[in-house]
Amino acid sequence: MLGTERTARMTAADVSQSISQDPISQDPISQDPISQSPAWQALASHAAIGEGRDLRGLFAADADRAAAMTMTAVDLRVDFSKHLVTNETIGLLTDLAEQADLSTKVEAMFSGEIVNPTEGRPALHTALRAPRDAEISVDGTNVVVDVHEVLDAMGDFAERVRAGDWVGSSGKRIRTVVNIGIGGSDLGPLMAYRALTAYRHPDIELRFISNVDPAHLVDAVHGLDPAETLFVVSSKSFTTIETITNATHARDWLIDGLGGDESVVARHFVAVSTNESGVADFGIDTANMFGFWDWVGGRYSIDSAIGLSLMISIGRDEFRNMLDGFHRMDEHFRTAPVAENGPALAGLLGIWYRNFLNLPTHAVLPYCQHLDRFPAYLQQLDMESNGKSVRLDGEPAGYDTAPIVWGEPGTNGQHAFYQLLHQGTTVVPADFIGFLDAASDVGGQHDLLMANMFAQSEALAFGKTSAEVAESGVAAELVTHRTFAGNRPNTVILAEALTPSVLGQLVAFYEHRVFTQGVVWGINSFDQWGVELGKVLATAISAEFETSDELTHDASTNALIDLYRTHRHA
Repeated sequence: MLGTERTARMTAADVSQSISQDPISQDPISQDPISQSPAWQALASHAAIGEGRDLRGLFAADADRAAAMTMTAVDLRVDFSKHLVTNETIGLLTDLAEQADLSTKVEAMFSGEIVNPTEGRPALHTALRAPRDAEISVDGTNVVVDVHEVLDAMGDFAERVRAGDWVGSSGKRIRTVVNIGIGGSDLGPLMAYRALTAYRHPDIELRFISNVDPAHLVDAVHGLDPAETLFVVSSKSFTTIETITNATHARDWLIDGLGGDESVVARHFVAVSTNESGVADFGIDTANMFGFWDWVGGRYSIDSAIGLSLMISIGRDEFRNMLDGFHRMDEHFRTAPVAENGPALAGLLGIWYRNFLNLPTHAVLPYCQHLDRFPAYLQQLDMESNGKSVRLDGEPAGYDTAPIVWGEPGTNGQHAFYQLLHQGTTVVPADFIGFLDAASDVGGQHDLLMANMFAQSEALAFGKTSAEVAESGVAAELVTHRTFAGNRPNTVILAEALTPSVLGQLVAFYEHRVFTQGVVWGINSFDQWGVELGKVLATAISAEFETSDELTHDASTNALIDLYRTHRHA
């Protein structure tokens, strides 16, 4: 498969002797393990040679390149052929994965070992989609049993709401479910709800509130009948300030709309949390509290109770199909050799561009309107997981880590930022995601959509030379303006249709891509201390709005606070 044939250039073994003779590399404090490894050094030398940067030449030299560099990962067809790599590059990247001990660390994660050492936890999102008969132990307990108890409770509740058996305080059935969360508790359910439009309950709408900006709350409840509205409050600690602030004001809206009786909260609010006392104090019946575990990070939690609102929309069976899709990709990632492993190769290619070709961004371009929130979802998954500058051992990484992830659906993006993708000074590796079947088609428009996707992938990879432009009759003074350099690397991911199973496969594909990169970089992909400092400061500053005390921030922040509180009290 990929990387099985290599040219006789510098390999990891070739550089090992020179490293062993380098006295600087023997200093364990000044040198980190992976960037001083033979594989890393071989990749650096390989990158310096510059081979494999001409995609026209690579395809001309190898008639089988497209077939050889396209693989099947469960139901996803993943074409890596338009990347700036040779078989040697792939071989060196697989060497890097081996020297980072990727396979051992994959097994450690799946087995429930502590892979989040800064918080002393496993990272067992894979257990959330494990089949009922699986066994994954944490502290001597098979957590799969607990997972399925929660899934069963979620399923029973979701089906009652869908059937109209769960009614509000006035006896009316629920017509709108409002999910209140933030981060993974919002991005995951929202992304999946939009993605699985074709599977929604026809009489139940989902709305979402996350931003502490009051406009988000006001807009979300606009036009709703409180008697037909159910709120799902998602906060593990039930103390997340944005979520609890929004939930508190949503409760006020509900009580005001239903005559001022606080007891109505119990029929119109449920919680996804582990804080039973906090949930009860809020007024939610703890019988309607759905738990999850500290080994589930927010950005990995869509397939936990965080997905309750989604399950209400698409139903228990389709939610199970989504979990099965996750699990099938988990098994592919866990068992396939690196050279045949879609998520692992995607991660290694990302390292090639980030660390060896110095390309800082990664575009995700779904040619599917229902995946319009997928790039935003992946922003959190990737940038919160791997946006770290400190290794697991507490030392500075000394090399770049997570790319800047961004994107929009095609064809909208073509009329916004594709100019930069094609002719800009920064090369942006990109993922194109598309489906052979349309979720809904009008007059053959899906053909036009897919033609655009294939054309953009081709144009980015192969461009148009100045000679070709001139031959087409373009005026000489415009030739350079209409020349396309090409050699813009991209992956094309295709599936038959956007089903719940395929959505699960896509999300798991990117989860494992991110994990692969975190392993190679030697960082913790499962903590997120970077979100804390601003939250702590915000709490202090909001209290200062209510006082006239002397401010002790920097001069700029003092001036901003003073201006705002003066305006408020004017």
